[in-house]
Amino acid sequence: MKKILLGLLIFTMLFIGYFFIGGPPQPEKIDWGVNFSQKHAELLGLDWQENYSALLSDLGVERIKVLTQWDLLEPAPAQYDFNDLDWQIEEAEKQNAKVLLVMGIKTGRWPECHIPDWTKNLSKEEQQNRILKLIENIVLRYQNSKVIWAWQVENEPLFPFGECPWTDKVFLKKEIQLVKSLDSKPRPVIISDSGEGSFWITAAQLGDIIATTMYKKVWFNQLNTYVYYPLPPTFYWRKAQLIDKIFNKKVIVGELQAEPWGPKLLYESPIEEQEKSMNLEMFKSNIEFAKKTGLDEFYLWGAEWWYWMKTKQNKPEIWQEAQKLF
Repeated sequence: MKKILLGLLIFTMLFIGYFFIGGPPQPEKIDWGVNFSQKHAELLGLDWQENYSALLSDLGVERIKVLTQWDLLEPAPAQYDFNDLDWQIEEAEKQNAKVLLVMGIKTGRWPECHIPDWTKNLSKEEQQNRILKLIENIVLRYQNSKVIWAWQVENEPLFPFGECPWTDKVFLKKEIQLVKSLDSKPRPVIISDSGEGSFWITAAQLGDIIATTMYKKVWFNQLNTYVYYPLPPTFYWRKAQLIDKIFNKKVIVGELQAEPWGPKLLYESPIEEQEKSMNLEMFKSNIEFAKKTGLDEFYLWGAEWWYWMKTKQNKPEIWQEAQKLF
């Protein structure tokens, strides 16, 4: 028992020493981008096209991660509506912005899995067949676009979060293989994973690039309180170094917290509650934290909210601070 306890103590000290102590080197250049969801912008009561255009023209965003949602793209069986997504890609082309296109059943923003009503009574196999057909249509439609630099298949597909009917690693492999077989470029396939709850090993086995999340202050329903992640910047850097050494693959940050995460959804939460988990000082702090991780590509999560704060709440401070990045 003494040997076991001594071994555990040594392991714990080594673990803490490696992942929590020391500082990573600063990258020569950091690329900043934003996430964008048409549906989320609409739920905030925004003109989503006006919001998207402002990101490109007013903020000067050059990298944008576009979250597609299945229920918007296929509102009826085999009846696809790509008009809105076409517009987003075309606007990015006008500004020569780089697009990371997210597709699948789980693509981000609550409830995470955006399932059309007509599919909810289908079997798992039938749903998966429809998703594969959707992905096929997306890749074939946009594979000649000059601004799409990568595909992201699903959002945190290995992390059990959201209102989703199932998770299936075997199916995820099918999705990845399908994208690679269809894309004429081919572009890298990105797989995202939790920054705080995973070491990204499986994601690295499946994807060409790993996208991690990076959140600092969030609401935990299980504890009925806000929780601040005490992880230092070097924690992310050390994990990224392991992925690089073992798999020779890059890690980027697909979601850097830049909006509130409270007990209710944003459009159901009063501004006073929102500012408990994100305000101007927290925004600045998260940017400085990101700069110290040693990673060199970040997509900020919350650009729709900044625009809502600016146009609906007459609080443009975070929008103005974000302008400095771009």
